Amino acid sequence: MSLPLSLALYRAATTALQPLVPILLKARAAKGKEDPARLNERLARPSRARPDGPLVWLHGASVGESLSILPLVERLRLERPEVAVLVTSGTLTSAALLAQRLPAGAIHQYAPVDTPAGARRFLDHWRPSLAVFVESELWPNLLLTAQARGVRLALVSAKLSDKSYRGWQARPMAAGRLFGGFDLILAQDGRAAERLSSLGGAVSGEADLKFGSAVLPIDALALSDLRALRDEAPLLLAASTHPGEEAMILDALPPGPA
Repeated sequence: MSLPLSLALYRAATTALQPLVPILLKARAAKGKEDPARLNERLARPSRARPDGPLVWLHGASVGESLSILPLVERLRLERPEVAVLVTSGTLTSAALLAQRLPAGAIHQYAPVDTPAGARRFLDHWRPSLAVFVESELWPNLLLTAQARGVRLALVSAKLSDKSYRGWQARPMAAGRLFGGFDLILAQDGRAAERLSSLGGAVSGEADLKFGSAVLPIDALALSDLRALRDEAPLLLAASTHPGEEAMILDALPPGPA
Protein backbone atom coordinates (compact mmCIF):
# COMPACT_ATOMS: atom_id res chain seq x y z
CA MET A 1 0.00 0.00 0.00
CA SER A 2 1.41 3.38 -1.00
CA LEU A 3 2.10 5.88 1.73
CA PRO A 4 0.50 9.33 2.05
CA LEU A 5 2.93 12.01 0.88
CA SER A 6 3.80 13.29 4.38
CA LEU A 7 4.61 9.78 5.61
CA ALA A 8 6.63 9.04 2.48
CA LEU A 9 8.63 12.23 3.05
CA TYR A 10 9.13 11.33 6.72
CA ARG A 11 10.43 7.90 5.75
CA ALA A 12 12.77 9.40 3.14
CA ALA A 13 14.10 12.00 5.59
CA THR A 14 14.71 9.47 8.37
CA THR A 15 16.41 7.16 5.89
CA ALA A 16 18.75 9.96 4.80
CA LEU A 17 19.55 10.87 8.41
CA GLN A 18 20.33 7.31 9.54
CA PRO A 19 24.14 7.69 9.23
CA LEU A 20 24.02 10.69 11.58
CA VAL A 21 22.09 8.96 14.36
CA PRO A 22 25.15 7.48 16.18
CA ILE A 23 26.83 10.91 16.15
CA LEU A 24 23.72 12.63 17.52
CA LEU A 25 23.31 10.00 20.24
CA LYS A 26 26.93 10.37 21.37
CA ALA A 27 26.45 14.13 21.55
CA ARG A 28 23.34 13.67 23.68
CA ALA A 29 25.19 11.21 25.92
CA ALA A 30 27.94 13.78 26.46
CA LYS A 31 25.24 16.18 27.73
CA GLY A 32 23.82 13.58 30.09
CA LYS A 33 20.69 12.99 28.00
CA GLU A 34 21.46 9.39 26.99
CA ASP A 35 22.97 6.39 28.76
CA PRO A 36 26.37 5.91 27.08
CA ALA A 37 26.45 2.25 28.12
CA ARG A 38 23.16 1.56 26.32
CA LEU A 39 23.40 3.56 23.11
CA ASN A 40 23.18 0.36 21.07
CA GLU A 41 19.59 -0.07 22.26
CA ARG A 42 18.75 3.32 20.76
CA LEU A 43 20.27 2.02 17.52
CA ALA A 44 17.95 -1.01 17.66
CA ARG A 45 20.77 -3.34 18.65
CA PRO A 46 19.22 -4.93 21.74
CA SER A 47 21.29 -5.81 24.78
CA ARG A 48 19.06 -8.72 25.77
CA ALA A 49 18.15 -11.96 24.04
CA ARG A 50 14.54 -12.51 23.09
CA PRO A 51 12.80 -15.06 25.32
CA ASP A 52 11.10 -18.01 23.67
CA GLY A 53 7.37 -17.96 23.05
CA PRO A 54 4.92 -15.08 22.53
CA LEU A 55 5.99 -11.57 23.49
CA VAL A 56 4.01 -8.42 24.29
CA TRP A 57 5.71 -5.06 23.78
CA LEU A 58 4.55 -2.01 25.77
CA HIS A 59 5.91 1.49 25.14
CA GLY A 60 5.71 4.61 27.30
CA ALA A 61 7.62 7.78 26.52
CA SER A 62 8.78 8.83 29.97
CA VAL A 63 8.14 8.46 33.70
CA GLY A 64 4.42 9.16 33.77
CA GLU A 65 3.58 6.82 30.93
CA SER A 66 5.93 4.13 32.24
CA LEU A 67 4.30 4.26 35.68
CA SER A 68 0.84 4.01 34.16
CA ILE A 69 1.59 0.74 32.37
CA LEU A 70 3.09 -1.01 35.39
CA PRO A 71 -0.30 -2.48 36.42
CA LEU A 72 -0.67 -3.94 32.92
CA VAL A 73 2.80 -5.48 33.09
CA GLU A 74 2.14 -6.92 36.55
CA ARG A 75 -1.20 -8.38 35.43
CA LEU A 76 0.37 -9.94 32.36
CA ARG A 77 3.16 -11.51 34.38
CA LEU A 78 0.66 -12.83 36.93
CA GLU A 79 -2.01 -14.18 34.60
CA ARG A 80 0.07 -15.08 31.54
CA PRO A 81 3.53 -16.09 32.81
CA GLU A 82 4.21 -17.89 29.53
CA VAL A 83 4.08 -14.52 27.69
CA ALA A 84 7.30 -12.50 27.69
CA VAL A 85 6.93 -8.77 28.37
CA LEU A 86 9.13 -6.08 26.85
CA VAL A 87 8.81 -2.48 28.05
CA THR A 88 10.47 0.37 26.15
CA SER A 89 10.87 4.00 27.12
CA GLY A 90 12.95 6.94 25.97
CA THR A 91 14.38 8.74 28.98
CA LEU A 92 17.05 8.14 31.61
CA THR A 93 14.61 8.77 34.47
CA SER A 94 12.08 6.27 33.15
CA ALA A 95 14.79 3.64 32.72
CA ALA A 96 15.96 4.14 36.32
CA LEU A 97 12.40 3.89 37.61
CA LEU A 98 11.59 0.78 35.59
CA ALA A 99 14.78 -0.91 36.78
CA GLN A 100 13.33 -0.64 40.30
CA ARG A 101 9.67 -1.26 39.62
CA LEU A 102 9.33 -3.82 36.82
CA PRO A 103 8.21 -7.26 38.03
CA ALA A 104 10.51 -10.22 37.67
CA GLY A 105 10.73 -11.51 34.13
CA ALA A 106 9.85 -8.24 32.41
CA ILE A 107 12.54 -6.71 30.18
CA HIS A 108 13.32 -3.02 29.73
CA GLN A 109 15.05 -1.58 26.68
CA TYR A 110 15.41 1.95 25.39
CA ALA A 111 13.15 2.65 22.44
CA PRO A 112 15.06 2.76 19.15
CA VAL A 113 15.41 5.97 17.20
CA ASP A 114 12.63 5.91 14.60
CA THR A 115 14.47 5.16 11.38
CA PRO A 116 13.33 2.57 8.83
CA ALA A 117 16.39 0.37 9.39
CA GLY A 118 16.07 0.71 13.16
CA ALA A 119 12.41 -0.29 13.05
CA ARG A 120 13.24 -3.38 11.01
CA ARG A 121 16.11 -4.44 13.31
CA PHE A 122 14.03 -3.90 16.44
CA LEU A 123 11.08 -5.93 15.13
CA ASP A 124 13.34 -8.60 13.60
CA HIS A 125 14.80 -9.20 17.06
CA TRP A 126 11.77 -8.95 19.35
CA ARG A 127 8.98 -10.20 17.01
CA PRO A 128 6.08 -9.03 19.25
CA SER A 129 2.63 -10.49 18.86
CA LEU A 130 1.04 -7.39 20.39
CA ALA A 131 2.34 -3.81 20.75
CA VAL A 132 0.74 -1.41 23.23
CA PHE A 133 1.47 2.31 22.97
CA VAL A 134 0.52 4.75 25.75
CA GLU A 135 -0.98 8.23 25.37
CA SER A 136 0.37 9.87 22.20
CA GLU A 137 3.85 8.44 21.64
CA LEU A 138 3.58 7.52 17.95
CA TRP A 139 6.62 6.73 15.81
CA PRO A 140 5.60 6.28 12.14
CA ASN A 141 8.40 3.93 11.02
CA LEU A 142 7.88 1.59 13.96
CA LEU A 143 4.10 1.65 13.58
CA LEU A 144 4.07 1.17 9.81
CA THR A 145 6.62 -1.65 9.95
CA ALA A 146 4.68 -3.37 12.73
CA GLN A 147 1.45 -3.00 10.78
CA ALA A 148 3.07 -4.48 7.68
CA ARG A 149 4.19 -7.51 9.73
CA GLY A 150 0.78 -8.16 11.16
CA VAL A 151 1.55 -7.12 14.74
CA ARG A 152 -1.64 -6.36 16.67
CA LEU A 153 -1.57 -2.73 17.79
CA ALA A 154 -3.25 -0.98 20.72
CA LEU A 155 -3.21 2.68 21.76
CA VAL A 156 -4.32 3.03 25.37
CA SER A 157 -4.92 6.00 27.67
CA ALA A 158 -4.76 7.91 24.40
CA LYS A 159 -4.79 11.69 24.23
CA LEU A 160 -3.76 14.50 21.90
CA SER A 161 -2.59 17.97 22.90
CA ASP A 162 -4.04 20.94 21.03
CA LYS A 163 -0.79 21.30 19.09
CA SER A 164 -0.64 17.62 18.14
CA TYR A 165 -4.27 17.61 17.13
CA ARG A 166 -3.79 20.60 14.83
CA GLY A 167 -0.72 18.96 13.36
CA TRP A 168 -2.58 15.75 12.53
CA GLN A 169 -5.55 17.71 11.17
CA ALA A 170 -3.16 19.29 8.68
CA ARG A 171 -2.16 15.78 7.53
CA PRO A 172 -5.47 13.89 7.39
CA MET A 173 -4.20 11.11 5.10
CA ALA A 174 -1.23 10.37 7.37
CA ALA A 175 -3.43 10.54 10.48
CA GLY A 176 -5.93 8.13 8.97
CA ARG A 177 -3.18 5.68 8.01
CA LEU A 178 -1.58 5.67 11.47
CA PHE A 179 -4.60 5.92 13.76
CA GLY A 180 -6.64 3.66 11.50
CA GLY A 181 -3.97 0.98 11.85
CA PHE A 182 -4.67 0.37 15.54
CA ASP A 183 -6.75 -2.68 16.40
CA LEU A 184 -7.76 -1.10 19.73
CA ILE A 185 -7.90 2.52 20.88
CA LEU A 186 -8.93 3.50 24.41
CA ALA A 187 -9.08 7.27 24.91
CA GLN A 188 -8.41 9.08 28.18
CA ASP A 189 -11.70 10.97 28.03
CA GLY A 190 -14.53 12.02 25.75
CA ARG A 191 -12.65 14.93 24.22
CA ALA A 192 -9.72 12.71 23.29
CA ALA A 193 -12.14 10.11 21.88
CA GLU A 194 -13.75 12.72 19.60
CA ARG A 195 -10.38 13.93 18.37
CA LEU A 196 -9.05 10.45 17.67
CA SER A 197 -12.27 9.43 15.90
CA SER A 198 -12.12 12.55 13.70
CA LEU A 199 -8.60 11.54 12.65
CA GLY A 200 -9.67 8.07 11.54
CA GLY A 201 -9.15 6.04 14.70
CA ALA A 202 -11.74 3.48 15.78
CA VAL A 203 -12.14 4.32 19.48
CA SER A 204 -13.49 1.38 21.48
CA GLY A 205 -13.95 3.15 24.82
CA GLU A 206 -12.40 5.36 27.47
CA ALA A 207 -9.78 4.44 30.08
CA ASP A 208 -7.10 6.49 31.82
CA LEU A 209 -4.40 4.14 33.07
CA LYS A 210 -3.01 6.68 35.53
CA PHE A 211 -6.13 6.36 37.66
CA GLY A 212 -5.50 2.64 37.94
CA SER A 213 -1.93 2.95 39.14
CA ALA A 214 -1.03 1.82 42.62
CA VAL A 215 -0.06 4.33 45.28
CA LEU A 216 3.60 5.25 44.85
CA PRO A 217 6.05 3.88 47.43
CA ILE A 218 7.42 6.36 49.96
CA ASP A 219 10.44 6.67 52.21
CA ALA A 220 8.75 6.63 55.62
CA LEU A 221 11.75 8.15 57.42
CA ALA A 222 12.08 11.02 54.94
CA LEU A 223 8.34 11.69 55.17
CA SER A 224 8.56 11.83 58.95
CA ASP A 225 11.42 14.31 58.75
CA LEU A 226 9.46 16.52 56.34
CA ARG A 227 6.42 16.50 58.59
CA ALA A 228 8.59 17.59 61.49
CA LEU A 229 9.92 20.51 59.42
CA ARG A 230 6.47 21.61 58.31
CA ASP A 231 5.70 23.28 61.64
CA GLU A 232 8.95 25.25 61.61
CA ALA A 233 9.25 26.69 58.12
CA PRO A 234 7.51 26.76 54.73
CA LEU A 235 8.31 23.84 52.43
CA LEU A 236 9.19 24.16 48.76
CA LEU A 237 8.61 21.24 46.40
CA ALA A 238 10.54 21.10 43.13
CA ALA A 239 9.39 17.95 41.38
CA SER A 240 10.78 16.24 38.28
CA THR A 241 13.84 18.47 38.08
CA HIS A 242 17.03 18.00 36.09
CA PRO A 243 20.60 18.37 37.40
CA GLY A 244 21.37 22.00 38.23
CA GLU A 245 17.76 23.17 38.27
CA GLU A 246 17.42 22.97 42.06
CA ALA A 247 20.16 25.61 42.45
CA MET A 248 18.39 27.85 39.92
CA ILE A 249 15.13 27.53 41.86
CA LEU A 250 16.80 28.38 45.15
CA ASP A 251 18.52 31.41 43.59
CA ALA A 252 15.13 32.67 42.39
CA LEU A 253 13.60 32.64 45.88
CA PRO A 254 13.44 35.88 47.84
CA PRO A 255 15.84 36.05 50.79
CA GLY A 256 14.51 34.84 54.10
CA PRO A 257 14.35 36.85 57.29
CA ALA A 258 17.67 37.77 58.88
